[in-house]
Amino acid sequence: MEAQLYEKARFRIAGDRGLLVEYGDGIDPEINRKVRSMAIVLEQSRPEGVVEIIPTYRSLLIVYDPGRIRPETLKTQLIRLEAGLVEIQIPEPKTVEIPVCYGGEYGPDIDHVAEVNHLTPEEVIRIHSEPDYAIYMIGFTPGFPFLGGLPEVLHTPRLETPRTLVPEGSVGIANAQTGIYPVASPGGWQIIGRTPVRLFSPEKKNPFLYRAGDRIRFRPIDEAAFQRMLTGGQH
Repeated sequence: MEAQLYEKARFRIAGDRGLLVEYGDGIDPEINRKVRSMAIVLEQSRPEGVVEIIPTYRSLLIVYDPGRIRPETLKTQLIRLEAGLVEIQIPEPKTVEIPVCYGGEYGPDIDHVAEVNHLTPEEVIRIHSEPDYAIYMIGFTPGFPFLGGLPEVLHTPRLETPRTLVPEGSVGIANAQTGIYPVASPGGWQIIGRTPVRLFSPEKKNPFLYRAGDRIRFRPIDEAAFQRMLTGGQH
């Protein structure tokens, strides 16, 4: 079933200081474009009392100060701002190339992904590295990009039992999504490779290489190149 863009936004209360605004019912470029457009509008014309704006695949979570604004008032202002979306220009996305060493110790699940989808590991690498993937949202851990556009032939369920530790830089697949672990953390995605590029640098003024709306392009590299880039401090 295809994702649907709602004719009107749907509002839900999220705790005592959150308003969830839903614009569609699934992962879809047009729905996410609406989300990003509204995020830009809110950053440019932030209503009084709004503390944080968190875009996701299909919705916005707006954190507000209940002492300064009520959710009913915020809802009215959001509806008004949405009416002006035709005037909003979304910035052109940049494409960030991410080198990946696929398989072996860096991609322990690539054989399983290949087997499930009746492919060879080499075909998994080729297919996975062909598209430019849109970053729909960033979350879970700092800088974790949830990417849209994974070819259907690579769709693979998550691990039945998540790992307690997934190494930094691991590239994984979970159902219809692919993504990268910027920091070591628990995780249940099928790991098919790893990048030597540091994706999250908290000591920098701008700690991330990308933002929601940008694109990721994976470039296969061998283990020797991985080690050279890793020891060379590739950023």
